[in-house]
Amino acid sequence: MSEAPSLPPDDPAELRAMIAALEAENAAMRAETTRLTAILKAHEALVQALQIRIAKLQRQKFGASSEKIEREIEQLELALEALEVAASAARELEEELEAEPAAPEPAPMRRKPKVSEATPRERIVLDPGHACPDCGGELRLVGEDMSEILELISARLKVIETARPKKSCRRCEKITQTPAPARPIPRAMAGPGLLAHILVSKFDDHLPLYRQNEIFARMGAEIPASTLVDWCGQGVRVLSPLVARIRADVMASDRLHADDT
Repeated sequence: MSEAPSLPPDDPAELRAMIAALEAENAAMRAETTRLTAILKAHEALVQALQIRIAKLQRQKFGASSEKIEREIEQLELALEALEVAASAARELEEELEAEPAAPEPAPMRRKPKVSEATPRERIVLDPGHACPDCGGELRLVGEDMSEILELISARLKVIETARPKKSCRRCEKITQTPAPARPIPRAMAGPGLLAHILVSKFDDHLPLYRQNEIFARMGAEIPASTLVDWCGQGVRVLSPLVARIRADVMASDRLHADDT
């Protein structure tokens, strides 16, 4: 049961004090809104400056100092992301503090993520049941509303134990055992999925091995840095036939395009 709204006091002095307090609160909110608007504009100006700088560096990155420029671009992009996050948070807070927005600016268009058709889908049906909650009558389906949420299933490690029983023949006493399955790296504990993840993280996502070591430790496996280095080196050797096939296919072309890197 909702509470009845409180009536204003009958005493004029108390009423004036209440009005003054409300005016002071409104003035404080307007000042905070003004401050946030100024911060937001400053962030937007800095974002534009960083975007211009990144675009200029990207046009100049093919040259003798391309690696240095690449690192500068990465640092600027990190700073740009931090500014965009801060600007978004300030914009949300400004909208909450504005009691009566006169003419709010249109919110920036948020692009919807593009999800591959091969992405697994899980359907959850929130069925209200078969009986009406008001009268108890039978319910019939007239339609449904559908919404989607993109969720992440966290990566996790698992140990695959392969048992190979030894069996002897009762007649000839010969020992029989299934051969051990092949591994990407002989006598190494890295499975093909783990090895592929390590190589892609290092060479494509530029994630150093010491950071991968920390990630695996949080997942429950202490993999020494020296072991990760060995796995990467031997993984590169395992992939050398594929690299040779790709090189032969590329060199068979009539024309090749390359830059200074």
